[in-house]
Amino acid sequence: MDNNLNITYITIDAYVELDKYRFVYFVIMFTAYILIICSNSTIVCLIVIHKNLHEPMYIFIAALLLNSVLYSTVIYPKILFDVLSEKQIISHSACLFQWFVTYSLGGSEFLLLAAMSYDRYVSICKPLQYPTIMRKTNICILLVVAWILPAGQAVVTTGTSANMKLCKFNVKGIICNSTVLKLQCETSRELNIFGLVCLVNLLILPVLFILFTYIRIFIITYRSGREVRRKAAQTCLPHLIVLINFSCLNFPNIVRLIMALQVILYHPLFNPVIYGLKMKEISKHLKKLLFQVKSH
Repeated sequence: MDNNLNITYITIDAYVELDKYRFVYFVIMFTAYILIICSNSTIVCLIVIHKNLHEPMYIFIAALLLNSVLYSTVIYPKILFDVLSEKQIISHSACLFQWFVTYSLGGSEFLLLAAMSYDRYVSICKPLQYPTIMRKTNICILLVVAWILPAGQAVVTTGTSANMKLCKFNVKGIICNSTVLKLQCETSRELNIFGLVCLVNLLILPVLFILFTYIRIFIITYRSGREVRRKAAQTCLPHLIVLINFSCLNFPNIVRLIMALQVILYHPLFNPVIYGLKMKEISKHLKKLLFQVKSH
């Protein structure tokens, strides 16, 4: 606690042998950050520039990749600063802000994946109704809900936690997440109940909806011809891989540092690779861009 400024500081405690490998950590994290920004931004720009990619499926992909850019831009600068610092500390308010970002953008990830699965479901199972259902207005509504709903719920949680008295000042991780609740002197029953409601809204329901849509898609395509199955696999497989990847990397891990690095480093780099290589139209434009760069 800084009595002069009345600011509560929290120690970030998950860096392993930082003194010995400080610059190695920095180079790895800085390189990862640059790669995340460049790879995700490149595909987003390709989708924005090329009109043949102005379709719901690609718009949702762009939103998902933009989500990764926003997440990394908020998280990485602080991590890079901590790696070079003698003491890894963060103010309580900044810690809550980090938690807000990871909470809201993490929830947005699942809702965007749910929107993408719905788009594929309508496209494959109800092709004649697709232009009517997936209009620009409906797409905008889905995108707004995907970003506003988690942020609104996160505001309630972090706002309530901001007024709680702290008895512990040590976070077991390299970023602040829900573990900040364990620092409070008293646990709030209402906050715990609200947290469960949020978990259902932002994780369980979206995942169940995604599973339902892909089961329906599998049933429809199984009854159809080989060409229909091939096209369905081409567009749906990348979404399923990303969902499995994101879901698995968010399960608890004994080694907190490795778990945190998986979420903030591996996943944002994984998405652009999957969509850039597996989605035929994006891959085509990406190859053209790389060819132009080499020719110059």
